[in-house]
Amino acid sequence: MGRARVPEPTGNECGERGQALVEFSLVVVPFLFIVLAIIQFAFVFQAWITLNSAVRDASRDVALYVYDTDSTQAANDLARNNQVRSLLLARFNGLTAASPQFSTGTTWTTSTVGTTITATNGDLRIVYELPTTTEDNDPRQGWRMTVSATYHQDLVVPLISSLIPKDAGGRLQVPAEVSVVIN
Repeated sequence: MGRARVPEPTGNECGERGQALVEFSLVVVPFLFIVLAIIQFAFVFQAWITLNSAVRDASRDVALYVYDTDSTQAANDLARNNQVRSLLLARFNGLTAASPQFSTGTTWTTSTVGTTITATNGDLRIVYELPTTTEDNDPRQGWRMTVSATYHQDLVVPLISSLIPKDAGGRLQVPAEVSVVIN
């Protein structure tokens, strides 16, 4: 009994195998670019969601700040600002809560323009605004407090990072801002 003979590939079949390799190499590059873009987007989206949630939670908690009648309005504002900073940093979860991603210090820079007070501490900014429908008062009840924070997200995919706008440190700025009314 003889063995069945397998026919040898013709020149046309060899060319088809080479064609498949060329088509694969043309498709794999854009496919990898899309996969890497999705991974980078996931990192940025995670930072954005976490930062917005942290700013919202800290603002909501501090809007219920109990005014200390034995202290001055400036001392109460400082205590409120420090409470925002500590609550915000406590809610960073997986994000890096230190420089260069997020920088804060121990001192606040304060400026006043009319009935708007702005306190800045690194990447954290708190603005107190007196609405026209509210009278000025020491505990700032009825004032609008806007908390803004900027996180500097590392871009881990080099090809994608060349297409995204970056800050001076080569990181993407992820902003979050929430306004609440002080009770």
